[in-house]
Amino acid sequence: MSAVSAERIDAALRAAITPLDSLQVINESEQHRGHAGYSDGNTHFRVRIVSARMAGLARVARHRLVYDALRDVIPQGVHALAIEARSPAEAAAPT
Repeated sequence: MSAVSAERIDAALRAAITPLDSLQVINESEQHRGHAGYSDGNTHFRVRIVSARMAGLARVARHRLVYDALRDVIPQGVHALAIEARSPAEAAAPT
């Protein structure tokens, strides 16, 4: 069984990325049942993060910040990670 959980991802991100306005870690594994990389229901995650640390960063740099924070977690069984990273100003803007 995988050692990865939404709670573990959440804790790693909260420890590494501050200040943090909001964070959601969603386990989307069941949507991928039967696909490559699915093993025990803890393999596919979506991260929605809002932090002042994202301000002024390009999308690739934002993703790198998240991946760096999860460098010890990802090898434990994460097959897919969708990242939605925004600054507080972007999160407050009407869509």
